[in-house]
Amino acid sequence: MVKNILVFPCGSEIGLEINNALKFVKNINLFGGSSVSDHGKYVYKNYIEGFPHVDSVDFISNINEVIEKYKIDYIFPAHDSVVLTLGQNQHLINAEILTSTSKTCEICRSKKKTYEYFVGNDFIPQMYYEIEDVKEFPVFLKPDVGQGSNGIALVKNMEELLYQHKNVVDLLTLEYLPGKEYSVDCFTDRNGELKFVGMRERRRVKSGISVNSMNLALPDSVKKIAKIINSKLEFRGMWFFQVKEDVNGLYKLLEIAPRVSGTMNLYRNKGINFPQLCVFDRMGHDVEVIENNFDIEVDRALTNRFNVEVEYKRVYIDFDDTVTLKGNINPYVMMFIYQCISKNIELILITKHMFEIRKTLNKYGIDEKIFEEIMHIKREDKKYKYIKNKENAIFIDDSFVERKEMIDNLGIPVFDIDAIESLIDWRY
Repeated sequence: MVKNILVFPCGSEIGLEINNALKFVKNINLFGGSSVSDHGKYVYKNYIEGFPHVDSVDFISNINEVIEKYKIDYIFPAHDSVVLTLGQNQHLINAEILTSTSKTCEICRSKKKTYEYFVGNDFIPQMYYEIEDVKEFPVFLKPDVGQGSNGIALVKNMEELLYQHKNVVDLLTLEYLPGKEYSVDCFTDRNGELKFVGMRERRRVKSGISVNSMNLALPDSVKKIAKIINSKLEFRGMWFFQVKEDVNGLYKLLEIAPRVSGTMNLYRNKGINFPQLCVFDRMGHDVEVIENNFDIEVDRALTNRFNVEVEYKRVYIDFDDTVTLKGNINPYVMMFIYQCISKNIELILITKHMFEIRKTLNKYGIDEKIFEEIMHIKREDKKYKYIKNKENAIFIDDSFVERKEMIDNLGIPVFDIDAIESLIDWRY
């Protein structure tokens, strides 16, 4: 049975990871929702813009309108505030929210509530309720409700501490944890069984997001923390928590979140697809986890996605140093070629290849039938003279001279190899 799933907000790092995790899963139709224009429109084929802000009075009614219009079965919240709002209003929403119970969401959204809920456990950092209770510095300040690294501060004396509390409300004063920081990705099934715990080091962090991370062997002490958290809060599906080493090398809890994390892609590429496991669990399936036995590192940076205002139904493409790259196939160009095939866009190979082109195609394992036509012309010929139909056509060639002659004489859009990235459609 096909399930329609709305991801909101779809342009967050969380929403983008959910897209990567589910876009190839059969019987799942993904819908991306956003309050503002964001990156989601470049990766979600079904993109819905203009949602009210999560704090708006008409947010729930608007969500229900979308649910009815698009027959939405499940909603993946992709931001901490959305997790809380949807979790608290599950009874008013006409689709199932893929997160944990409202109580769990409420506790996890507040770091103070989280620390107080687990008070007495040795993994809870010391929290100072009164400024005068602080006798040793430095101490660490963080907002009670927040995400990423927003609002955090390391203060080294009482003067700085008083200043921070005077100018910022809802700050928590906590013991300073000088050690390394780790995320622990978890999955709990509908029976409350903790099916997976995986630890990764947050090796490089930018704006609160782990942009370099690597899987680690799971220490018994961290596994114990995961089991305690799972036994005292009611989780359903994927969740994670973060820990940091104190001055003695002991792991202390930073926060818990009952949602997908953006860097769960690390374990997804080891075989644990958290969003997919969550959906199958909601459908009533008994899920199993298979983890590949290798180490893996992820490094993240800004990714380019484009919207080119060019409509084309025909592609004229060069062969040497275009379809090929340094004596081999150019896999990036081949991805574009097969995208064209899937979209019923004509492919015409136009080449001055010095050998028999069909034999060379066969050598590289390229079926000549993927091309509507193969134009094998002489080296002294001008390619633009062989373009039979320039309407709704583009031209791809690594040669500047060929591209210039094409645009000067025919005026059709031309692309070098480096610009093919702007033609890739990432919406599935």
